[in-house]
Amino acid sequence: MCRWSCEGESFWDNIVITMRTLHVSIRKIGNSHGVVIPKPILGQLGLDPEVGAELTVEHDALVLRRPAGPVRAGWAEAARKVAAAGEDELVMGEFGNADDPELVW
Repeated sequence: MCRWSCEGESFWDNIVITMRTLHVSIRKIGNSHGVVIPKPILGQLGLDPEVGAELTVEHDALVLRRPAGPVRAGWAEAARKVAAAGEDELVMGEFGNADDPELVW
């Protein structure tokens, strides 16, 4: 087995979990089923019950991850701060294209 990556294998296929296996019961919840995740594990993984998690099936395993933030989250506020600080000048300056004089608006 390779340590980081080998032909046909990825890094994630070779991770060794150092905690003991924890047996959980699958419980009926309405028309669905679920498992109870112990609070220390939620804390260790940074999962927040208020925010939820992303669930995927990878090979033969269920994988829970912290949800990805929305694309471009915080960009508008960051742009306002840059503009307020006067640091929003063009890096390359104004330049035109060769055909610009022929454009009709």
